[in-house]
Amino acid sequence: MKKLFITLACTLLVSQGALAGETASTAIGGGLGGALGSVVGQAVGGSTGAAIGAGVGGAAGGAVSAKDGKKTEAAIGGGLGAASGQVVGRSVGGTTGGTVGAGLGGAAGSAIGNSLADDNDHHDGHKSNHKHKHKHKHGH
Repeated sequence: MKKLFITLACTLLVSQGALAGETASTAIGGGLGGALGSVVGQAVGGSTGAAIGAGVGGAAGGAVSAKDGKKTEAAIGGGLGAASGQVVGRSVGGTTGGTVGAGLGGAAGSAIGNSLADDNDHHDGHKSNHKHKHKHKHGH
């Protein structure tokens, strides 16, 4: 089972080069935040603390590393991914599996949230709230 987690972790690290730079940095932020939050949460509050810590860490890591218009989506994705990854990983591989699951889940969740976010870059910067003046002609 540990070989599976090592293989998944290596696959995630290698696949970062294939992702866009912005999405890759968001994935790394969410993954590191989720894994670190899991470790700290485990030390403070056991298995429940690990899940909560992973969620908070994944959300924080995803938000900090995302572009301005995509922070909320990356935080939600990173938090949900890290927390659920921690719970599933812990049930499969114990404490170490929970940490790896939180990292992978946080990375995947924040990357997906970042990719799905609409950053509104497609606008050309012109305002469209023009006032139309009606000129009345007074005919004689």
